Amino acid sequence: MYKEYDYVIIGAGIAGSSTSYFLSKHFSSILLIDRNCDVAQGASGAAGAFLSPLLGKPNKFKDLVTSALKFSSKLYKENIPEEINNCGVVRIPKNNEDLKKFKTYEEYMDFPYEKYEDGYLFKIGSQVNSYNICNFLTKNIEKKFNYEVNKIEKKDGFWLINDEIKAINLILTTGADISLIEEKYFSLRAVWGQKIDVYTNSNINRNYHKECSLSASKFDDIKKKNIVSIGATHHRFNCDLKVCNHCIKSANINKIFSHSYSQSTVNKDTEKLLKLANDIKHLDDVEVFDIKIGARASSVDYFPMVGKLIDSKKTIEKYPHLKNGSFIKDDMFSMIDNLYVLNGVGGRGFVLSPYLAYNLVESILKNNFLEESIKVNRLFKRWVKRSS
Repeated sequence: MYKEYDYVIIGAGIAGSSTSYFLSKHFSSILLIDRNCDVAQGASGAAGAFLSPLLGKPNKFKDLVTSALKFSSKLYKENIPEEINNCGVVRIPKNNEDLKKFKTYEEYMDFPYEKYEDGYLFKIGSQVNSYNICNFLTKNIEKKFNYEVNKIEKKDGFWLINDEIKAINLILTTGADISLIEEKYFSLRAVWGQKIDVYTNSNINRNYHKECSLSASKFDDIKKKNIVSIGATHHRFNCDLKVCNHCIKSANINKIFSHSYSQSTVNKDTEKLLKLANDIKHLDDVEVFDIKIGARASSVDYFPMVGKLIDSKKTIEKYPHLKNGSFIKDDMFSMIDNLYVLNGVGGRGFVLSPYLAYNLVESILKNNFLEESIKVNRLFKRWVKRSS
């Protein structure tokens, strides 16, 4: 006997947690599924969870980040102010060449700033507690953890998950693991990041970003020391996922300490992060007490992927001339009914995801327009031109 829901969301990181939060304002029949034992156990748990502006000259991606930063910062401050440390973020140029670039960006800054130490202080900048944020967003949602989804199938107007769960609508927020999507045009890059939490005697009163992110310190009453988070590192491993997809499919990777890439890489990254953090602020008497890794999902053009998926087979059968790469219009696409995605948020998950989730839910309920730059359609258009 199937258990039936209006909406099933697969993936309980910040993207899935945000989507469930905004859906819950309109529906009660929602299930959030994850292969891990809790929310934010993958890339979201390994995120530094910094909220800071994107610097640069005007472009669509910068506009997206600016809108999302305003929206997400307001959401966190109004609902869970105790989980956001809004003491500003100082953006520091890496070198002289970077400094020259920063100076050319000054007239295009989207938020108030001031010169501070060796960089630029943006008071809107914050850091959030990644686990507690996801926990808050999903507190009223039915959840199913330690559950591996091996099969999704559309039958009689419903989505069937593992022949056990039935959903009218299915939303995939699975991050780096896109094995449930059998569309060749839908691709992304898995970029592994690492975050370490350390005890230190040093007091850091701002969030900083240079070559890594260094959080403002919080005092631990038990240890009588400050806690700071340090995050960055980027690895793209040349894994053949047809042979081995252990990395992105491992459940509870940070709980059982079976890091998918070698322990030597984790150790080297820890040393590197400590060195980069000390280049920002000297940290006295450091003790590393927590290490988390996770694969961030990034699209090739850095924009996220939001909305319905295109059925490429049906679309090409109906319009075979699309393979010539000409006369491609959105009204030609055959969409997969009641299947949605929110993915590709990269290293800005806690900035982008709430904003994108809100817009996705609005588009589902009210058929609201989604920006072309974030719709999945753009991926299909590029793919079908190359496939001719």
